[in-house]
Amino acid sequence: MTRIMTRTAAREIAVHFSFELCFTGQSPDELLEEALTRKTFASIGEEEPLYAEFPNEIQRAYISALVKGVYDHMPELDEYISKYAIGWKFSRLNRVAISIMRVAMYEILYMQDIPNAAAINEAVELTKHYEEPEVASFVNGILGSFVRGETIPDPVGLGAQAPAAGVQEGETL
Repeated sequence: MTRIMTRTAAREIAVHFSFELCFTGQSPDELLEEALTRKTFASIGEEEPLYAEFPNEIQRAYISALVKGVYDHMPELDEYISKYAIGWKFSRLNRVAISIMRVAMYEILYMQDIPNAAAINEAVELTKHYEEPEVASFVNGILGSFVRGETIPDPVGLGAQAPAAGVQEGETL
């Protein structure tokens, strides 16, 4: 029986890859070419259940979009984290929490099919998996303040529609 990888699992893999980019000196393309392979997943999947299933094409595209988007927008995302981590220097923040917040903020700002609350909830749950409860509360507070402070409307349910068939992204309807 084949398991279907959830968006949650794909997001967690994207967080892993985004975290790794901070230490490898690789470009996102180099890292993805090396890490997003059947061979790598087979090797890691023996010990880490998250990697037990190789993502399908849609999941690989989602993981790639997150990793590349976070990398390309890292200065902007880090500025938001700094702005809302009141009383904390960015250099003192937990690196795992930073990677998780970068992914959530990127989803909120640039992936209009993901509700803001879902991005925040997923980030908090992922933080709970890797860090102490107070770090998860910290992440929740920063992301909630970010959405409220930047008045980012939740795109889901506001009548946002996908482009009509045959219309290219960026064209007017």
